[in-house]
Amino acid sequence: MNPHPPASESPGRPICVLGLGLIGGSLVRAAAVAGRAVWAATASETTAEAARADGYDVAADNSEALARADEADALVVLAMPLPAVAGVLARVNELAPRARLTDVVSVKAAMRDLVARHAPDTRYVGGHPMAGTEESGWAAGSATLFAGANWVLGSDDEVDTEVWADVAELAWACGSRVVPAGVEEHDAAVARISHLPHLLAAVLAGVAEGDPHAQGMLGTGPGLGELPLTLAAGSFADGTRVAGTRPELVLAMCEGNRAGLLAAVDDALGRLGAARGALASTGGLAATVNAGYAARQRWHSAQHAPTVRVARDTKPAALRELGRRGEVLLGWSNQTL
Repeated sequence: MNPHPPASESPGRPICVLGLGLIGGSLVRAAAVAGRAVWAATASETTAEAARADGYDVAADNSEALARADEADALVVLAMPLPAVAGVLARVNELAPRARLTDVVSVKAAMRDLVARHAPDTRYVGGHPMAGTEESGWAAGSATLFAGANWVLGSDDEVDTEVWADVAELAWACGSRVVPAGVEEHDAAVARISHLPHLLAAVLAGVAEGDPHAQGMLGTGPGLGELPLTLAAGSFADGTRVAGTRPELVLAMCEGNRAGLLAAVDDALGRLGAARGALASTGGLAATVNAGYAARQRWHSAQHAPTVRVARDTKPAALRELGRRGEVLLGWSNQTL
């Protein structure tokens, strides 16, 4: 069965996805299941062959995909790591300079600046689906990856509201909930809940491994050798899961959000310093542990965020306020999805 119906039979705007890793590959699958006309391109011929073998429409290269997008007035989705974006934007600017454009990159200020520099006439609205695993590549993708996930949409005052609606409708079609946010607010938030956890996971893994051949690691007596990693179980696995992500992907998102991550690291270091001071002076860690427990419980509650529908002409400032209040959007107020 062909997973991508002809455009004449497809509900919603056609989709052109550039990049077929975990997120891009999942988006192609999800859009096809939703009935969208969808095609893609990837720099990897191996990936292209795998996607074609699974029945998906993969163009020979970005140029062919973009030419089709320009003709069909499709929504172009950039789905590659941040370091690769500038080169792709140059092709967008050459072949589809007025394209409706979005992305799935986890850093939004850097993306905004790259678009302004390399493809200034595109109608760009930043996006970031909060979904993923430590796996990567086409084979790791799934049509259900975005189901129930929050999909952040850049909602600064100057946003193109027509393209914003296109991206929101794509997110809803993939089963996601839309969270409006300003670009700077997004980057500050994901630094704390995504990029810092990647960094801490790397630190935790390194601390556990230590130097297995060192002697006197505890100040006296023999080194621990392989013992820590041998004993590592559930809490270690949970705390270091994302350390299994390909390093180049982690570096792209963490280094791409330098300002936001620095602020988050400073916060974490302050809390660790306070915990160390308390442990050294009184032996007590209650303040740190209790605060962490309470924050974890609030996170559980946030998974059941209030859902709302909005009018299609809702102003960006009002959309951002919904996001700040922890509300998520399920669709238009005058439409049943």
